[in-house]
This record gives sequence, structure tokens and C-alpha cells, in this order.
Amino acid sequence: MEAGRQVTYFAPAQREPIESVQKKSKVIENLIAVQSFFDSIPNIVMVLNQQRQLVFCNRPLLDLLGIGQIEPVLGSRPGELLGCIHATEMYGGCGTSESCRSCGAVLAILESQAGLKAYHECRLTTSTNGSTRSYDFGITASPLQVENEQYTIVFLNDISDYKRRIALERIFFHDILNTASSIKALAELLEDTNGPDKSDLLSTMQSAARQLVKEIQEQRDLLQAENNGLKVKLAPVYSVEILAEAAARFTNNEIFRGIKIQLEPSSENVKFISSPHLLGRVLGNMLKNALEASGTGETVRLGCFTRDGQVVFWVNNPAVMPREVQLQLFQRSFSTKGKNRGLGTYSMKLLSERYLQGSISFKVSEKEGTTFFAQYPLNLQDLQAKH
Repeated sequence: MEAGRQVTYFAPAQREPIESVQKKSKVIENLIAVQSFFDSIPNIVMVLNQQRQLVFCNRPLLDLLGIGQIEPVLGSRPGELLGCIHATEMYGGCGTSESCRSCGAVLAILESQAGLKAYHECRLTTSTNGSTRSYDFGITASPLQVENEQYTIVFLNDISDYKRRIALERIFFHDILNTASSIKALAELLEDTNGPDKSDLLSTMQSAARQLVKEIQEQRDLLQAENNGLKVKLAPVYSVEILAEAAARFTNNEIFRGIKIQLEPSSENVKFISSPHLLGRVLGNMLKNALEASGTGETVRLGCFTRDGQVVFWVNNPAVMPREVQLQLFQRSFSTKGKNRGLGTYSMKLLSERYLQGSISFKVSEKEGTTFFAQYPLNLQDLQAKH
């Protein structure tokens, strides 16, 4: 085998020959009543050899893969079985790409091979027939010795619903409750106020109420988007105008006081067909992320231009995004702002790719900081008609 094929950024790339894997599979399968016992467990169970290759699994994994027997997938690694988008980035497969350094599944398996029972959470993005899907798994890996051979037994628990519920609880009990509390306080002030200040208080309360409705609608849209139930309403959009609207939402925000928002004067105000509602969500999240990464006295810049029949929006902040953050950025549940967050960049990608026929990317450099790009077709209607 060529030396270049063994290159890895993390876990070893070497594999055991399939003939040896098949023999070990029979050994595991013949143990007591292993198959019938593990088939009765609702969660996925895998037994891996020292090269992290599958030698045994239970029925739930076969059902997930839509196959009747284990033979077609013997010797595969977990990410390859589940369709992880990073499993094909390196010749060595699952566990060997740069992104695998932060994969909870690989970490749990490697710790188990060191003799420890390990548990990690794993954020997994899969791609099947051009369609992407995000999962959150709880991975438990334990060492297993059979006939003087070392294996790893892996239990896979889908915790996607749990992570979603926790994230939504944080949003509703923190962000939305804060906005509702502001409205309540303003209403109480309004009751006790007369004169010219009353008009200002009423205007502020109305603004807070609109923000509350937007926050609730944003979560509703995201839930519908994940369930393929989101309705897209198309209309003409002017690129600079929708950027200016996004900037206006944050200009007087107390949280980002001291950070300047600058709309690039050379931006092209092009007319195109899209969903103003969803596009506004994406651009708002792009700008919010840039502001959260900036400090007092810094400037967040944004603009737009056209290229190859696409309108391209960009948002720049001077901070250099760490490499470990870059590798996990668009995964659901990942956040640099603490546990049980991480829906912002994920929703940007989901809405752009699944509903707006667009794409999200970013560029990081020491000189220019971090720049996000979102690009969309000039006429979404035409593309939808073709689909």
C-alpha cells in the first residue's frame, strides 16, 4: 500500500484485512447468545477491532442502514457506516481527517483502547443522496477481550431530541424571558408616567414586543425547517436594503454598545428573487456572530456583490477564529458560548442550503480576521421550478 494512503491527522489509518475481520466476526457472533441479546436492545451496538473496524453489530444498526445482513459493512468504521461528511476526506477514512480530532465517537473509542470505559457526545453531520442531516449521539465505549483479542464495544444513543429540548429551554427561559421581562417593566413604567416621556416608553415597549415575536418565530421556523415543513414565500429583494435592515436591528443594541457596524459603500444594490423572511434570519445571525466575536472599539463590516449569477453577502469581524472552532462551526449543538447553545451557525447553513438554494462559507486570516460569505441565486424561483 502506498505510504500516502496511511496519512492521518488523528487516529491511525491502518486497517485489518477483510478476511481477518470476517474470522473475528464469527468469533464474536458465536459467543453465548450475543446476537439475540443485543438485537433486543433498542440502541445501536457495535463491536470494533483494534483498527476501529466493525466486526459485529445488532439489528438496530442494520435497520438504520437498510440492510439485512452485516456482511456488506464488515470492516467499515463508524463514520463510514453512518455517512459522516468527514469520513471520505482522507484515504484512511473515518477517524483520520483533521475534523476527527474533535469527534466524540473517535475520542471515546481511542480512550477505550487504552483500557478505559469512556463516554463522549458526538455531533455528526451526514450526507445521503445529496441531503444533509445533523445528529447528536451519546457514545459509550468499553474495552472487551475475547480469546486474547482486544475489541471495543460501542453503544450509540441518539440524543438529538434531548439536545434540541435543552437548547430550546435555554432560549425560552433565558432570551425570551428576558425580553418578556423588559416588556413587563416598560408597561409598569408606562402606567406611572405622564407627559412627553410616555411616547418614548411606548415606542420602546413596542420595539421589545416585536423582538419577542421575532425570537419565537425564529425558533418555530428552525423546527419546521428541520422537519421539512417550512413554507418559503418568495418576493423581490434588494441586497443593500436587506443588509441595512439587518444592521439596523443591532445598531442600538445595548449588548453590542461600542462596536461599530459599517456597511460597505461600494456594495451592489442588486434586485433578486428570494425569501426576505428567511434571508433576513440568515443575515441577522451572520451579523450577530460577528458582533459577539468583537470587542469595544472594533468595527464589524458587511457588504454584498454579484458573481456568476449569484448575489454574495459578506460579514467581517477582526477576530481570528481558532482552528478547532472552524472545524466544528456548522454542527448543531456546537457553540463557543457555552453548553446547550449552538443553533445560530447551524440554522444559517440549514436555511441557506435546504430552502434558499444557497451556500455558507467563511475565510480566516491573521490580517483580515474572520469573514462569512452567504451566496444565493439571483432568481430562486427559476431554480425551484427546475426542482
